[in-house]
Amino acid sequence: QKAAQNLKPVVPIKFHISSRTDTGVHALCNAAHLDIQRAPGKPAFNEKQLVHSLNYHLKPEPIRILKAYRVTNSFHARFSALSRTYIYRVLMGCAHYSEIPVFERDLCWAPAGGHLNVPAMQDAAQFLLGTHDFSTFRSHNSETPFQSPIRTVLQADIRPSSGFLSHHYEHRGLEFWELKFRSRSFLYRQVRRMVGALVAVGQGKLTPRHIKELLEIKDARAFPPNAMAPASGLFLKSVEY
Repeated sequence: QKAAQNLKPVVPIKFHISSRTDTGVHALCNAAHLDIQRAPGKPAFNEKQLVHSLNYHLKPEPIRILKAYRVTNSFHARFSALSRTYIYRVLMGCAHYSEIPVFERDLCWAPAGGHLNVPAMQDAAQFLLGTHDFSTFRSHNSETPFQSPIRTVLQADIRPSSGFLSHHYEHRGLEFWELKFRSRSFLYRQVRRMVGALVAVGQGKLTPRHIKELLEIKDARAFPPNAMAPASGLFLKSVEY
């Protein structure tokens, strides 16, 4: 918003962002919309100019504008979204947090114990697919009383992944896995709680059927204590329109 104000608009600029993320969560790609009105006689910015100008003013920040599109007045970055895709990066093979590669610090989660039963986690993830009341899988915030807990999860996959420069330390036996979730929208901390429950299945603390039971209970207090995944491994991958 500050960077856009440096473009000398006639009317103060307000950004509308598609998705807010918790502190510590990353975004590979997010979307926002803004209206920018220039002084009379000045031509409207084209998409390329806007990207370069905003990035010039964003230089000190850990954020970059990747692309700009001209949209209709009816478009809204949050409400026009058809779906949002998140990925969560899990690292296996670390007996202790000090074994996490230094370049992966704060970019993944290495659950205690080192090994996870991935096939059991994949079985458990199937229970999350479809339309459910996700009350057990949400944390409470100021919006909770006004939000329906019904959500439709369109994708819940667990696949092998790679780490940054991981081919240089293959001998260490570390494994990266990605949990991918897609839905039109998610409840507050829903993805982190789903990941935490699936990791608990991988550790043998829960069975795949427990995920189905947690959904049926529809009560956030039934969620296993301290099972929510940390923010650092979560990335908003894309927003689809």
